[in-house]
Amino acid sequence: MPVAPTAESHAPFLMEIIQFKWLMVGAGHRVHVERMQSDRDYAQHCLQLGADARLDSVRHCAHQLARQLGLPQPH
Repeated sequence: MPVAPTAESHAPFLMEIIQFKWLMVGAGHRVHVERMQSDRDYAQHCLQLGADARLDSVRHCAHQLARQLGLPQPH
């Protein structure tokens, strides 16, 4: 009998993306979770905004999430 896929296998790093989304709200930016998962250019743009944020927690999360998603590190 096949094992039913878990929510985690369908949405890798979903919790991390949601955490990033709420940190970005605090920094004055909106992040669309589904688009972060499906559009690399959008994800990189959002991560760059996060990397440029004033708050250390947002910058740290942006760099960590880029690494987890296999995207280039924001500058």
